[in-house]
Amino acid sequence: MLTELSSQLTLSMNIQQAPSAANKYYEPHVALLLKSYERLLHRPLVEVSNSSAVGQQIFCAEFALLSHDTQSDPIFNYANKTALDLFELTWDDLIVMPSRHSAEAVLQQDRERSMAKVMKDGYIEDYSGVRISKNGKRFLMQGAVIWNVHDEQGNYRGQAACFKDWTWIE
Repeated sequence: MLTELSSQLTLSMNIQQAPSAANKYYEPHVALLLKSYERLLHRPLVEVSNSSAVGQQIFCAEFALLSHDTQSDPIFNYANKTALDLFELTWDDLIVMPSRHSAEAVLQQDRERSMAKVMKDGYIEDYSGVRISKNGKRFLMQGAVIWNVHDEQGNYRGQAACFKDWTWIE
């Protein structure tokens, strides 16, 4: 089921409009993220209740899920509603934003070290870090998993992060 969905993803994924019923909440991309997670961590990220609605289920989930592309300065290419709300971003803001901008400038070096570790090892678990919203609100994300995203043919597609615990910082 997820393998079938992720195989529908084309090399030139054209994500322009916000996830909605009209674009099936980007099911193929979501399936790619879930399948990559499961291959690396040997467990599912979530139990999918209905593979035909996986895109909507993940978009509306109570945890944050984001991904970025493979550019030298990676740009976000997906966030579910929880992540968009946390970062106070619209979809249009998200898909042009370098993922490094999710951390304050003084913390970007730590973030880059973590991303390099993910590139080397495939994933990291239990990651914590301070992030900043578009409007300057800071929060500590805890227990995050960050992983490399590969398609069924083994092509590198970027990285993804998922976390369900965060605390706002005054």
